[in-house]
Amino acid sequence: MSIPTEFHNVTAPTKANVYFDGKVVSHTLLFADGSKKTLGLIYPGKYHFGTDKAERMEIVAGSCTVKIDGSAAVNTYAAGTFFDVPAKSGFDIEVSSGIAEYICSFIG
Repeated sequence: MSIPTEFHNVTAPTKANVYFDGKVVSHTLLFADGSKKTLGLIYPGKYHFGTDKAERMEIVAGSCTVKIDGSAAVNTYAAGTFFDVPAKSGFDIEVSSGIAEYICSFIG
């Protein structure tokens, strides 16, 4: 699987989604078929996110470590890789240095 480098024919609301005092920021993309993705940046730190729908997090640049709720495993994801998070769940994500850039697809 290859990480997309651009999206065409989308609506991009101008208001950013800002979390953790600006250390995680994303912008929403709305597609004609009704699907939604967010493009974001994660600055160094450790954060927890809950999920309503299932999500696929594709890492565009940088790297992070992730622990999915209910799992003991902690995995590292670098640019070009992804991880899936179940619906009604959550995950801890940590960026130790630099900035991790991501695409979040809502898949459920």
